[in-house]
Amino acid sequence: MNRPASKLIAALWMTGWLSLMLVMAVAGREAMRELNVFELMELRCLIGLVMLSPVIAFSGGFARLRTSRLKQHAARNLVHYGAQLGWFFALTLIPIGQVVAIEFTMPIWTALLAAAFLGERITLFKLAAIGLGLVGVVVIVRPDTGSINPGQLIALAAAVGFGISIALVKLLTRTEPTVSIIFWMLVVQSIAGLIPSLVFWTPPSAATWGWILLVAFCGTFSHFCMTRALLYADATIVVPMDFLRVPLTATVGWLVYAERLDGLTVVGAALILAGNLLNLRPPQPRAVPMGSSAGT
Repeated sequence: MNRPASKLIAALWMTGWLSLMLVMAVAGREAMRELNVFELMELRCLIGLVMLSPVIAFSGGFARLRTSRLKQHAARNLVHYGAQLGWFFALTLIPIGQVVAIEFTMPIWTALLAAAFLGERITLFKLAAIGLGLVGVVVIVRPDTGSINPGQLIALAAAVGFGISIALVKLLTRTEPTVSIIFWMLVVQSIAGLIPSLVFWTPPSAATWGWILLVAFCGTFSHFCMTRALLYADATIVVPMDFLRVPLTATVGWLVYAERLDGLTVVGAALILAGNLLNLRPPQPRAVPMGSSAGT
């Protein structure tokens, strides 16, 4: 499943990821006014399977979804499911700014895991991109100081879970087609959440069904975009691009919910953008010592 490395193509796929995640943030917030997290995630998976069916057919049918790595799929998706539950639950315990700030420690865990288990190199430029991104996030959300409450610990655990999940996705992309990775994600997570969703089931209203459909579409195909991006670049390159979600989310909050967009948000966005531009910098060719030749 190897493809030629291309930071530009990876960045284009990440643009799709960012756009869909922004829409899902609004749709999820609206749907959670009526539904519990187990029900929302179960409907997202089941509807997502229906939406993915045309892609499966176009990609060669269900025969292409056969895998010899079912254990790896299950492990990745159970970790991701737990992280997603923790992220939603943390939103009910602490301010959303703190959740987002803690969530964006994820690239640290992803970079460390990718270096430890996938053999990816952590260069000075990658470290600088992560550092600038983290500083930009802190400048924007300005998390309150003080004692750590359970919500903050849950958000941190979710961030670690997301980091593990992305590292496992990168590992799966070495042998598994993108559509197979998304299919098994939806299957495993729908099975994992079936019983708790039935226990806490609340019939959605007509208006809420619209938000549910948006969550299902964005939740399914955002992961498709992320997985495609990981085919063309290392996880330590792809994940820092996600820092752009913070200033973009702040802009959406300003436009949709009239949330204030202040000067520090602009400064933080500039730092995040600088980090991403640095991360997209092409590698410099190694200098060849004088007197050596290509044949030696």
